[in-house]
Amino acid sequence: MAKHEKYERLLARAKTLAPVSTAVAHPCDESSLTGAVDAAKLGIISPILVGPAARIRALAEKYGLQLSGLEIVDAPHSHASAAQAVRLVREGRAECLMKGSLHTDELMGAVVAREGGLRTARRISHCFVMDVPTYPEPLIVSDAAVNIAPTLEEKVDIVQNAIDLARALGAKEVRVAILSAMETVNPKVPSTIEAAALCKMADRGQITGGILDGPLALDNAINLQAAQIKNIASAVAGRANVLIVPDLEAGNMLAKSLSFLAGADAAGIVLGARVPIILTSRADSVTTRLASCAVASLVAHARREVPSKAVA
Repeated sequence: MAKHEKYERLLARAKTLAPVSTAVAHPCDESSLTGAVDAAKLGIISPILVGPAARIRALAEKYGLQLSGLEIVDAPHSHASAAQAVRLVREGRAECLMKGSLHTDELMGAVVAREGGLRTARRISHCFVMDVPTYPEPLIVSDAAVNIAPTLEEKVDIVQNAIDLARALGAKEVRVAILSAMETVNPKVPSTIEAAALCKMADRGQITGGILDGPLALDNAINLQAAQIKNIASAVAGRANVLIVPDLEAGNMLAKSLSFLAGADAAGIVLGARVPIILTSRADSVTTRLASCAVASLVAHARREVPSKAVA
C-alpha cells in the first residue's frame, strides 16, 4: 500500500468540507506558520494567527509565505498567545485550536485552566492517527502523550474519545483492542483486569459506538494469523483499528516504533476539550501537519452534526 495513501483519503474528504476556523497559538517559527498557511491554501482550515504580529509578518516575509486574507491577533508572548487563542474558542470565533511554536505545556495549561479554559465533563486525551504503510486502514493509538498512568475511570473517557474520533473519520465499524502483554486475564497484571472491565462496561452501554475486546497482545490485535494461532475468535482480534495502550510509556514506544521501524506517519490530536486541538511537532512532515488539520476538521464537522453529544 502506498505511503500516505490513508492520509490522502482523509485530506480529500476534508477538502470537500467548509474550512474550519482555527486559532493558531504562537506560530512563530517556519514549520508552524507554514503548516497553518498550507492548510489554509487547501481550504481545510481558516486560521486566526495569534501571537506577536510584527514577528509573524517578518517570518512570513522571510520565508515567502502569503498572509493576505488571514487574520492576525496580536499577543506579546507565548503565554499570552495561548490564553488569547483559548479565548477565541470560548467566544465562538474558532472551532479548532492549533499549537504553534510554543511548548505543549503552555498551550495545554491554558486549555485545562479552571477559569477560562476549555474543559468538559470528558477526560482530555491524545490520539495518534497513524498511517502505517503495511496496514489497510488508519490506526488510532491512545493515549501516548497526555495521560501518564490513567485509572480505569479515565480509560473509559480515553476509549470513548478514540471511538468518537474513528466515527468522525468515517470508520463504519470501530474495532477497539485494549492492549496488554497477553490475551488472558491475569490478576498479577493490572492492565489485563482493566481491559476486561472496559469490555464489560461496553457490554453494559457505559462505552458506546465501538466493539471492544481485551486484553489483547499487540500481535493478536493487528494480525489475524496470530489471533487464529491463539484461538481468539472475536470481531476485533487481528483487525483492530483502535489500539488502547495501558499507559503513556507503552503508547509512546508503540507510536515511535511504528514511525521509525515501520515507516508510519503520526498525526496528533487532543480530544475531550470543547474543541479538537491540533498538536504538531517540529519534526512532522508537511503531509503529517496537513493530515492533523484534516483530522481536526472532520472532528469539528462531526460535532456540528451531533451538537448534543461531545463527539470528542
